[in-house]
Amino acid sequence: MEKSIHKDQVERFGSILLEIGSLLMSYGANSMRIRVTLNRIAKAFGYNLELLITHRALMLHIDDKDDQHSFNQLKRTSPHGVNFRLVSGISNMSWRIVSEKWSLDEIEKEIERLKSLPHYPRIIILLLVSLADLSFCRLFGGGMIEMSIAFGATFVGLFVRQEAVKKTFNPYICIFFASLASSLISGLAVKFNLGDHPEYAFATSVLYLIPGVPLVNSFSDIIDGNIMNGIVRGMHGMVIVLSIALGLALSLLIYQI
Repeated sequence: MEKSIHKDQVERFGSILLEIGSLLMSYGANSMRIRVTLNRIAKAFGYNLELLITHRALMLHIDDKDDQHSFNQLKRTSPHGVNFRLVSGISNMSWRIVSEKWSLDEIEKEIERLKSLPHYPRIIILLLVSLADLSFCRLFGGGMIEMSIAFGATFVGLFVRQEAVKKTFNPYICIFFASLASSLISGLAVKFNLGDHPEYAFATSVLYLIPGVPLVNSFSDIIDGNIMNGIVRGMHGMVIVLSIALGLALSLLIYQI
């Protein structure tokens, strides 16, 4: 009976680790951070951990010190996004597990709390991202007209992307739609020569789509020796860049500029 209880505990703990690893992978953590975080939690409970991380799946093996019970399972990860609040929350949780000796119930409760954290309101995201691109336009040397055009183009483009995501289009198609929408609006400034430097608005109106997190994680994974993951993340970033470029190219073709 005791062995059966211990086996159930190992399986439950393994499932929790897979859930944590899947959340980290899906929301912007690099491979080393995932490995370190899961190892930290496993050691706190006295388990040995072996982990295989791929871009779309995690394979995990844990066993106790006596090698009497083990857990092996593969879990697919959801499409990748960015949620640093959840990533940092899991990191903080892992340290508290070590220092405060959390139980499995406490870990599961904290995971559910982190997953239920509310996102920022949609209008706030639209406004702040648009302000960021407006600021980039200013850094490039754009004036009030160019900044206003960059703000409007970013707002509309991001709105289009959000709507495309809601309708479950392919992620790269969503980025293409957003790039096209933003560049069509900012391209009007170039077409009709609005402002002193309308090309600044055109160039900065799609900067919100640049895949910073995939490219940084790609470099980080390669440096840490996770070559395959680094290459896959890098290719993912390059396809996003290609989608942005196609949207810009089509708008240039439409306006003949």
